[in-house]
Amino acid sequence: MRQRPVAADSAAASVEDLFRSRLENLIDLRHPLARLAQRMPWNALDAALAPTLPPDPAGGGRPALAVRLMAGLLYLKHAYDLSDEAVCERWLESPYWQFFTGEVVFQTALPCNPSSLTRWRQRLGEAGMEELLAQTIAAARSMKAVDARELSRVIVDSTVQEKAIAHPTDSRLLDVARKKLVLLSRRNGVTLRQTYEREAPGLARKAGRHAHARQFKRLRRVLRRQRTVLGRVIRDIRQQLDRLQGTAREQMQVWLARAERIFSQQPKDKNKLYALHALEVECIGKGKARTPYEFGVKVGIAVTARKGLVVGARSFPGNPYDGDTLEEQLEQVEILSGTKPAMAIVDLGYRGRAVDGVKILHRGKPRTLTRRQWDWVKRRQAVEPVIGHLKDDCRLRRCPLKGTQGDALHVIGCAAGYNIRWLMRWIVFLCSFLRQRLAAAWSLTPIRWVVEVG
Repeated sequence: MRQRPVAADSAAASVEDLFRSRLENLIDLRHPLARLAQRMPWNALDAALAPTLPPDPAGGGRPALAVRLMAGLLYLKHAYDLSDEAVCERWLESPYWQFFTGEVVFQTALPCNPSSLTRWRQRLGEAGMEELLAQTIAAARSMKAVDARELSRVIVDSTVQEKAIAHPTDSRLLDVARKKLVLLSRRNGVTLRQTYEREAPGLARKAGRHAHARQFKRLRRVLRRQRTVLGRVIRDIRQQLDRLQGTAREQMQVWLARAERIFSQQPKDKNKLYALHALEVECIGKGKARTPYEFGVKVGIAVTARKGLVVGARSFPGNPYDGDTLEEQLEQVEILSGTKPAMAIVDLGYRGRAVDGVKILHRGKPRTLTRRQWDWVKRRQAVEPVIGHLKDDCRLRRCPLKGTQGDALHVIGCAAGYNIRWLMRWIVFLCSFLRQRLAAAWSLTPIRWVVEVG
């Protein structure tokens, strides 16, 4: 995979750039992405993220990647619903994307290895990703798309950010736990009396057929056999665990604990394990007819009441009550936007909680609401299409990142990508509005001239 020249080749590359056309001469500067590139506060973003990034190597090593380049790639990744690999490949083909990330001339090599985006996210952490979101809000304020009055009224709602895991049926969890233990045993030299590799696939197929045919008595019989098989493998490994030393023993103990948790859990238990590799996954029911249960983490979304700009997004592990998340959500809104919300419009899931200095509006007490406040309550549904676009257009539907930190970083990145799309729509609307006003002014000019001459 060819990448851009760095270090010793940078001087030669800069000389070659003198004889190449600049990007601003190759693209239409009226394009929304080109206009947005000139209005984003890149200097403020660079200054805010600089403390979280490592300094340039003093020993002449590889220089650090530019902040604008990496931040721009993260913005574009979520704005256009692309993976790390796809965003780098599309950046290579689009001069507008290269102009947005600060390039001067058209580049013919990949901007970075896709794994650099992963390391960059981990290095930024939740505070750094929130800075990316905060700068999109600052850009909206500098473009006069929103003002302090608009930011003081927000709509808050919660949704589920699903994890990128298979649907956690009991049969599949039992079979996956057995496969993992057998694999680790072979790697560490543990000889099992029986691995059940011939019987287990047939049991998994039977469980799927019985569940599809709603033959639950036969299904329970198959699940009992799968549980028995897993228990035998666990006991066999436990008896030989003392033979392992060091890292191998620690690794085996970790996976044994997870397998025993799956072996012992029952359908009605709480705090169940739904994925062998993702302990943070929770089962959340939001009352949807088409998807009664979703497996992931609860996230809160806050948008402005009139224009729908996302001003807050964060994850809440543990599936807390919605009302208990309201204060933290509004605190994040104040930090990111620089304006303390004076009014929060919520649904009935937030009843029973109050926040100092904030008026909480919902349908729970209609007789106490004024006509103006009731009009604001009717605006609560405006957050639903925003959540829909976050899921379908900005990658919020499934989180591929690892751990609770990955859940927190992903939802903030999705919100930043949505705001980039929002700002481009605002630029298109503003240009069309000015064009209509100008056309109307020109259409009136001949009439005035005739009147004056007459």
